[in-house]
Amino acid sequence: MKRIALYPGTFDPVTNGHLDIIYRASSLCDLLIVGVAENIGKNPFFNVSKRKSLLEDSIKIKSENKSRNFGEIKVKSFNNLLIDFARLNSVTMIIRGLRAVSDFDYEFQMAGMNARLASDIETVFLTASERHQFVASRFVKEIALLDGDISSFVPENVVKAIEVKKK
Repeated sequence: MKRIALYPGTFDPVTNGHLDIIYRASSLCDLLIVGVAENIGKNPFFNVSKRKSLLEDSIKIKSENKSRNFGEIKVKSFNNLLIDFARLNSVTMIIRGLRAVSDFDYEFQMAGMNARLASDIETVFLTASERHQFVASRFVKEIALLDGDISSFVPENVVKAIEVKKK
């Protein structure tokens, strides 16, 4: 049976921390689906199709610059219940990234709810690499909107897209 994992998120914008989790998670499965949640309730900076394309481009750029091989990675958007999206894609595990202890409480509750809805789908937590533990999309957006340098937090294509969007 093919091991299919899902790494869901808003990815608004995708950060180097997200990419780190994506590459590490892809080695745990045969196929990693990066699920871009529409999540209009969060009032995203980029629309879902732009976030999806930035992710696809970022994964391609980073993959070309890495020496190790990664599993297959696909990016898909969704606007339904996470568990329904997971079932539609035959997912066997959901990947969640943890930056700090403060993330754990929320993620633990979400994992419990998902387990009640679909006990056959496991949630796997990956801790952020040390250099990405403090990087959050909301901070990246705030720094960018205040004309700060975000180049160490996000891929170059995202820096460019944010600059265009700000104009």
